Order: sequence, then structure tokens, then C-alpha cells
Amino acid sequence: MRILAIHSDFLKFQIKKKAIKDAEESDDKEVEIKECLVIFTAVEKPDELDPEQAAKQLAEEAKKIADQIKVKKIVLYPYAHLSSNLALAGKAIKILKQAEEILSKDFKVTRTPFGYYKSFVISCKGHPLSELSREFSPKKEELKTREEIVESITKKHYILTPSGKEFKLNLQKPEEVIKILEEVKEPALSKYLFSEEIKGQPRLEPPSIKAMQQLELVDYAPECDPGNLKFYPKGNIIFELLKKWIDKIATEKLNAIQIETPVLYDWADNEIREQAGSFHERHYSVKVPDEPNKELILRFAGDFGLFKMMKRATISYKNLPVRVYEFSKSFRYEKRGELSGLKRLRAFHMPDIHSFCLDLEQGWDEYQELFKNYTDLANAAKIEYAVGFRIVEDFYKKHKGRIIEMLKYSGKPAFIETLSSMKHYWAVKHEFQGIDSVDGNLQLSTVQLDVKDAEIYGITYTDKDGKNKGCTICHSSIGSIERWMYIILEEALKMEHPVLPLWLSPTQIRLIPISNEKHLRHCEKIANQLEKEGIRVDIDDEQQTLPKKILKSEEEWVPYTLVIGEKEVNSKKFNVRIREEAKQKELLLDTLIKNIQKETKNLPYLPLPLPKLLSKRLRFVG
Repeated sequence: MRILAIHSDFLKFQIKKKAIKDAEESDDKEVEIKECLVIFTAVEKPDELDPEQAAKQLAEEAKKIADQIKVKKIVLYPYAHLSSNLALAGKAIKILKQAEEILSKDFKVTRTPFGYYKSFVISCKGHPLSELSREFSPKKEELKTREEIVESITKKHYILTPSGKEFKLNLQKPEEVIKILEEVKEPALSKYLFSEEIKGQPRLEPPSIKAMQQLELVDYAPECDPGNLKFYPKGNIIFELLKKWIDKIATEKLNAIQIETPVLYDWADNEIREQAGSFHERHYSVKVPDEPNKELILRFAGDFGLFKMMKRATISYKNLPVRVYEFSKSFRYEKRGELSGLKRLRAFHMPDIHSFCLDLEQGWDEYQELFKNYTDLANAAKIEYAVGFRIVEDFYKKHKGRIIEMLKYSGKPAFIETLSSMKHYWAVKHEFQGIDSVDGNLQLSTVQLDVKDAEIYGITYTDKDGKNKGCTICHSSIGSIERWMYIILEEALKMEHPVLPLWLSPTQIRLIPISNEKHLRHCEKIANQLEKEGIRVDIDDEQQTLPKKILKSEEEWVPYTLVIGEKEVNSKKFNVRIREEAKQKELLLDTLIKNIQKETKNLPYLPLPLPKLLSKRLRFVG
């Protein structure tokens, strides 16, 4: 920090215009302070590492000078021109406010508003102590980088079961972990621990990459930046069905209000820059053609626009909890070697839900509700997944019962990592870790309970007593649609005869006429009946042999295949080829319809994304 202290006969200043977008609220009247010490102040980058220490040092230095020259009035005047290494605006304001609070115990303090061009007139007394400059930063022994803070945190590991039984783990002794896992009997948790915590991820190409291409679902787009994928019609319907299901969870089950915010943000905006600081090597930069010095970034999450919106909202305790949902197209500049099919991308779609709560108790209620709904989604998608919690140790001891309640709902034990102290804004978070077909893992849903004062974002509510208070924020993401598609494909590839969940299968029933001339009309009649019942059905009317048509249906993972000949025309019974069971069953059409409707009950539906007749379809993959 750098300061210029002037003992003044008077200081007159007046606001002219904003210098930054997020300047503090102020009016433009002229202000005059007589017989005062004016501290022109530039808060610098190193001060961000320990804001409390920086504020304390500023207050101590101002007090020392004020006592020497015997004044009782101090003016804190932000003055960016003293340094070229300025702190972010949000951090600087926080430090100046804290210094003002400390000094106000002994002095009458005026703090000029931050973020404006101001005109000012000052009269300097002219004695030896009337002009002093100082430069200081938080004491080196008290400063720690983010990496040093993380390094200093000690961790302990456990498995916690739904019954409340706790097993302590030593991850350095895999043989002991194996014995505990044998007792716990949760294969997904075992695979997660060995792929993530003990051995590391397998270095195999996920089979879903080949499958997504061969099934004409999703493909790479060489004409674009790597990590940006294209979705064919069958892939698009899976995407849209998952989105509908997620929208339903957010807006119907959780009653969240839905918003939409921009994808491009000004990198010069101090709040955006502060929030994105830990991702500074992971964001897409965009240059503005007619403003060469301006840089925009593509958002990596929906928080940027949401927090700006909530900061300006008028919130009462009566409004809380409030849940806000955004389906945000997001971007993250992953390294080229990290990109992998649907698993790791540079462009993806994130359904984010943020719950703004009164206090910790209400925050926990929201956390548990989100956990339950994300459990329902994972079960509906029929995927193999493990549950992992990261939690501050004292918080774990105090709130273990809350975690056990959630595990009882999911019926799954969880991996628990306790931290000796906080390293992020959250005190507890959990992740659903999907297990793929090569026993690797990837994060799907996550919920994080933010127990730090939301005033760092400027998000406050008015309480019963009329005072402004910071919310407790529950940050959560259901997980990117692309990752859900990845893990659903990988789950299918674990089967002897891969098949997608019925509600997500682009074609649910395929009809194959033995003869187009004799049986196609009957197939169309059956297809119309099935469509009216909300079932996606198509007809293979191409000029191929029957065995080739059946093989094609198998290669496209069609769950049910019906061959229609004379017998089927004259009977209500059909030999149904069931892909998942790799066998045929004789079923009435009404029975098949009821079975499908039972399996897809309460799940989203969309009509067939392609022409009903295969002969009318485009081929996207050679």
C-alpha cells in the first residue's frame, strides 16, 4: 500500500463522474472538511493476500501521523495515481472500510467514495510533518499464498455409512482400505477411491468416444476450436430430454426462478476479475475489433451475471430462501491434452441452482433438498456413482447428523475428507462421482455450502430489525449435460448388450416389415398407435435383407425390435426382440405399451427426432 499524508487547512472535493462501473453509491454535492489529515491511498495487489492486516496497517499509520500533528479529523481519499499495481476494486473498498471502522473509534473519519473522478482543492499547512509519504505491505511472515494455505491444511479420511458407522482410512495403505471396502460393499465407492484418491485415473480412451460417433449422437467439429462438439439429431434429443428433466427439477420440484444472463463479460470489471481470479489461465479471451485495448471473456459458469443481478436486487428476510436457476452455456479453456469426448470440453452446458438463505440452518435445509433431487436424477439415469464429501473438520463433528440423513436417502456410503481449516468459501461440499466403463471417475452434481458472508459479493438482505445482513449461499450444479451424456453412454457400455435408458433412447421401438409391399402399411398403422401412446417408433423400410435390418437395429441400440409378417398382421401377439435381455418374448402390443409407459412414467418425452421411415433419413456418419 502507498499513502501520501497531507496536514490540511481544508480539503474541498466534488464528485464528477464514475471512473469504474461498480463505483460506490454517492451524490455530487461539494464537501469541505477543515483542519484535517488527508490520507491519499492506493491499495495494492500484495494487500489482497491479507486484507485485515492491510486495513490495520493503514489505520495504525494514519493514527500515528494524526497523533503527531494533533488532529481529530482524518480523510481517507482513494488515489489510484500513487501506484501501477492496484488491487481489485472490491478488495480495496473492503480494506478502506475496515480502516475507517478502526479509526472511527478515536477520530472523526470521512472516506471519499471509491471509483470516481473528483475535483478537489487542498491547502497544505507547510510545516515539516505536513507532507509525508509511506509505503508498506502486510508483514511477510504473516502472508501466505493460496498454495501455501492449501499446503498447510491437514486432511483426514473416512467412510461414513447410512447407519452412521464410520471407518477411518489411511490412503497410504491400500491393503487396509481394501479390507474396509470389502466390509462396506459399495463397488462404485471402491472404484472411485482407487481411481481418484489412490492410484490415479486410468489412461485409456473412453469407449464412449467411438460409440457417440457410431451411433450418430455427437461428434468432434474440426472446423471449430477443439473441445467444441456438434450434436446430430439423435444426440440432440438426448440432450433436450436431459435438459427437460433438469428444468423440471429446478422449476417444478425446487420452485426456482429462472434467469438468463450474458455469456461475454468485460475483463476490466473488477468484480468479475476478482471472481474469476482462480481461473485466470482457463478462460476464453475475446478481443473487440473497434476497441483494441478492451478484453472480454466467455463465462466459465453462470455466477458472473447472477451475482451482479442479486447484488442489485432488493431482498427481504421474507423472500428467503430464494432459489435461482440458470441453464448457462459456459466455456473453459482446458488444455488440449485434457480434452476427451464428452468428458472434458471447452464449451459445455451447466444447469446451476443457487439458493440464497437467511442463515446456516436454512442453508443446510437447502443443501439437503438439493442432494435429494440430484440423487433422484442419478437414479433415473441408471448410472453407477459414488458420493464424496469435503468438509472442514469442526464442521463435520458438529453436523455429521445432517450428512447421515442424506446418506440414508441415497442408500449409499460416502467418502469423507475432512480439512483442518477452510481453504475456499465453502465449509462443506459434496460431489456425485460417475464411474465410467474403464473404472475412471468424473464429477457430476455438486453442492457447496458457503458460510462466508455474502457481502464479499455485495449480496445482502434486510432482516426483521431493518439491518442489512449477508446471505448464506448454497452453490450447486446438477452437472453439465455433456458429462451426463458421457456417463450414461459409459454405463451402457458396461453391459453385454449396450442400451440407453428407455426414456433417453432416440428410437424406443423399431418395426421391421418382412415385405415392404405386403406389410409396410400394417407397420405404419402400428406406429401411429404407438405414437399416440407417447412412444418413439420408426420403421425400417430400406431395401435390405431381414438379417441385415435386425443387425442394424442392434447396432443402433434400439431397445425393442418387432418383425412384422403375415402372422403379426393376423394376430395381436408379437415376437419382441428385447436388446437388454438379448432374447425374444411373445407379447401383446398392449402389454408392451404398458411396460414402456411404466418404465418411462414421470420422465420427459419428446417425439422422434428423425423421419419415421429409415429410407427418408440423412446419414451424418459415413
